[in-house]
Amino acid sequence: MAARVFLAFLATAGLFYVNIMPAIVDGLKEGLNFTDRQAGFAASANVYGAAVGALLIVFIIRRLRWRPVAYGLLLALIAMDLLSMLVSLPDAMIAIRFAHGFIGGALVGTGFSVIARTENPDRTFGVLLFIQFGLGGVGNLFIPRLVPIFGTDVLFFSLIAFSLATLTMIPFLDQYPVDEKSKTPKNKAPSSLPGLPIALVLISIFLFQAANNGLFAFIIGLGKHSGLTLDFITVVLAASGWVGLLGAALVIVFHTRFGRFLPLAAGIVLTLGATWALLFSESKSIFFFANSVIGITWAFVMSYLLGLVSAFDRTGQMAALGGFASKMGLATGPLVGGFLLGDNNYTLLIYLAVVGLAISAAASLIPARIKDTPETITPRAPSASPANLD
Repeated sequence: MAARVFLAFLATAGLFYVNIMPAIVDGLKEGLNFTDRQAGFAASANVYGAAVGALLIVFIIRRLRWRPVAYGLLLALIAMDLLSMLVSLPDAMIAIRFAHGFIGGALVGTGFSVIARTENPDRTFGVLLFIQFGLGGVGNLFIPRLVPIFGTDVLFFSLIAFSLATLTMIPFLDQYPVDEKSKTPKNKAPSSLPGLPIALVLISIFLFQAANNGLFAFIIGLGKHSGLTLDFITVVLAASGWVGLLGAALVIVFHTRFGRFLPLAAGIVLTLGATWALLFSESKSIFFFANSVIGITWAFVMSYLLGLVSAFDRTGQMAALGGFASKMGLATGPLVGGFLLGDNNYTLLIYLAVVGLAISAAASLIPARIKDTPETITPRAPSASPANLD
């Protein structure tokens, strides 16, 4: 479990800003007077850069010694966050955050590929989401309140602190080499991966992340527009992050005990219903309940989706590709939201999120059923010894 936690930090460090994105978007607006569109573009540029970095790592991950790469990428992340503190113009901030995202995406792709080489990667992804939502809740509770006092520097100091913590964990992780049996022999044609199911999972990941993050990035603005106070909104965001720990914990406990089809179907449908309920955000109880449900199901569904795409390829390449699809979704959501929001058009944003979630559900269920079928007729392999996760 200690190894799972350290791997989760490794795979989170490059993209932790996504978990505190409402605080970052609102902080750029309040601290640097960015407009909704400028703040949304800065957030999207960060994640689009991450998508490019994650895509690059897909093609070279099997040739890398991941540990020295991780050290270098973490130090580069810290340098980019320090540089961000010196910038106040939107265009310069967008450019720097894109570069930061590129570095972070390569780091996350590396982390995902290493996780895919462990036993039961679904559980490790559950730990990853557990940490992301737990610390994200802390960030969304305190950072928006600290920006008016300390300025936007507090946004980047929080990211630097996370990177420094991750640096201290890397020496304790194992080598996690690529399984030689998973490599394609030189005298054979590349093994045929099931292209359609993998493509459907990637589409589902993209749409699920885009729908959720497109709304999440502007959730503070939605609350304010609905007449809620900043103190109440930040408490709700923190609580939804902490309640979201339950979703990650359920994945850790259940793994594939009930297959993947039923958990994914239930999780995405619940997310869809809670997102629709945000149309009535003027009610404090509905705003709190809807965000709490989304917190739980976001962690729950993403753990299963990332585990599902990893199950098609044990080398880690598909896991890295899943990370790319995730980042593209996380980036596209705020970008589209920034374009469409206009004069506080939150209703349109919510309806688009609902449609995206519905398509995501449809796309995920076929590959989930495919992976469930052999697992229901094949005896479960003995659990790995603790040494496999040291």
